[in-house]
Amino acid sequence: MRRSPRRPVFVLHEHRKPQPHYDLRLEEDGVLRSWAVPKGLPADSRTDRLAVAVADHALGHATYTDRDKDIADTGWWELEDRTEKRFVFVLHGRSVARRYALIDTGSDWLLHLTKAQPSVE
Repeated sequence: MRRSPRRPVFVLHEHRKPQPHYDLRLEEDGVLRSWAVPKGLPADSRTDRLAVAVADHALGHATYTDRDKDIADTGWWELEDRTEKRFVFVLHGRSVARRYALIDTGSDWLLHLTKAQPSVE
């Protein structure tokens, strides 16, 4: 029997301190690439969210919680398209798969929920 390759993890941490915000973390190259997203993931394609790149975290941080930090969602992610200025990916979370784009503005990033979404299986 052939084993399927391990899928890269993602985690969305919800922080309560120092200011309420979320951290989106995507496993890549052996670390969790991380962005602070002050207002959380966008709920519709008309509203982009600021995403500030922060330091990479160790993979063990994917399951980390403490009294000021919980896991809002977790699962795996897949890259669909990447250019120098943006990448499109699907988060396969606990309840639903959603397609997003992270767009490099030169100073920070914008997190965008794409209009086209994965079909429900």
